[in-house]
Parts: sequence; structure tokens; C-alpha cells
Amino acid sequence: MKLDVLKLDGGKGGSIELSDEIFGISEIRADILQRCVTWQLAKRRAGTHKIQVRNEVSRTSKKMYKQKGTGGARHGSRRAAQFVGGAKAHGPVVRSHAFDLPKKIRAMALRHALSSKAKDGSLIVVDSVALKDAKTAGLREQLGAMGVTHALVIAGAEVDKNFGLAARNIPNVDVLPNAGLNVYDVLRRRTLVLTKDAVEAIQARFQEKEAA
Repeated sequence: MKLDVLKLDGGKGGSIELSDEIFGISEIRADILQRCVTWQLAKRRAGTHKIQVRNEVSRTSKKMYKQKGTGGARHGSRRAAQFVGGAKAHGPVVRSHAFDLPKKIRAMALRHALSSKAKDGSLIVVDSVALKDAKTAGLREQLGAMGVTHALVIAGAEVDKNFGLAARNIPNVDVLPNAGLNVYDVLRRRTLVLTKDAVEAIQARFQEKEAA
């Protein structure tokens, strides 16, 4: 498939050929996207949630009252969960929430995420995102003229310093290098903006995987 290449100043920068195997998938697998997003978010979780279990509560270990004759339930410690100041039963402990997801599924999810943006008309390819000055107001106007207000920008092998500084104060606009491209960030933004270098890198990346 062919897509027009735009310039930040609003001009035309020619056209680019996109691989149908990466950007032209017609039947988007929502289940694959969901699996990948869940995997990404699970990996991000710190897993540092923690409660005090019974042996960590600092209370006396003396038996509360005699075993029989009180007419109440039998208890041996004030550390039990049913008492004020006691431990919490079955609460969260420190653990990892990460789980494995096959590389083929991850690669498939990324292809379907990219294709979903192309299918919806939410994919924009720009010639370059290099700026002379790190001016947020100027960049906001340029992006607004292109209809970009809620977007993920993949800026190439490295993010241009001035562009990164100008874009960081614009709400709902994320900027990542090629290596940062991921399914979750693609889907969470309305528009995907790729540089020509980013498109070439993405297509080369999938070709290497297929060759392997």
C-alpha cells in the first residue's frame, strides 16, 4: 500500500510504499492485541504490595484467656485477623506479575496494531521531525495543522533533541525512538505518526525476523 509523506511545515514529501504484511492486515485480531497489552501491563507492575502476615504483627503471644469456661470462641493469640490490630488474612504479598508471551504472538500483535491504525486512517508518515528551535507553541501549531492532537510519534533511531523538548509539554503526545515501539502505546493514542526512517526500520525489523 502507498501512503503520502507529509512535512512538519505542511508541505508534501512524496510517497512511501508500506508492506501489506505489516500495515495492510484487513482482519484485526482483537484477542491477540488484548493478550499483548495484558502482558505489557503485567510486566510494568512493581508487585511490591505487601501486608503484615500473622508472624509479622508485633503483639503479645500470651494466650488471651483460658481455653474453656468463658462461653466464647477459643483463641490463643491477639495476632489473629479477626482482632483489631491483628494480621490480615490472605492479603497481597511481594511477587512478580509477569508471565511469558511467545515472541511470535508479540510480533503478530505489533503487526495488527500497526495495521489497525492504517485501516482507520490514523497513520501519518512524515519526512522528518527535526526542529531548529525547541519551541512548544510552534510545534503545537504544526501538529494541529496536520490534525495531530492525540498521538504517538516514532521519531527514528534517535529522538531529535529539539523535537523531544518541544513535544514533552504537549499533552497527549508521546515521542519514542524506533526501539520504543510497542503495542500498548500504539493503541492508547488516537494517531500514529511515523518518520520515513521509522517505517524503514520497522519493515527491516520484520524482514529479519522472517529470515530467522
